[in-house]
Amino acid sequence: MPSIVAQVKHPYVIKRRGVCGGKPVIAGTRIPVWAIAGWSCKGYSAKKIQREIYPSLGMAEIYDALSYYHDHKEEIDRQLTENSLSTREARRRQAQWRQSHSS
Repeated sequence: MPSIVAQVKHPYVIKRRGVCGGKPVIAGTRIPVWAIAGWSCKGYSAKKIQREIYPSLGMAEIYDALSYYHDHKEEIDRQLTENSLSTREARRRQAQWRQSHSS
């Protein structure tokens, strides 16, 4: 008996030529799915990613990115490898971003 595979829709994730090299990003942003997945792989909860890393995103966008990651694990893991930063560099960039965006 053939198995039925449902196509899962990811309403907050898009791929668009000219935006982050056509890699999946959160719609309306340049935030790649691999970046959100990377924080999750480092042990950050979805809530912590939203609160501390991407406060401009809603929880639905974070969860959709993580769902997309699990549905396309091989593709996103490859992108994670291509774009991996050391923890130290990631924290440095995060601090730099926060400093440049503080009032």
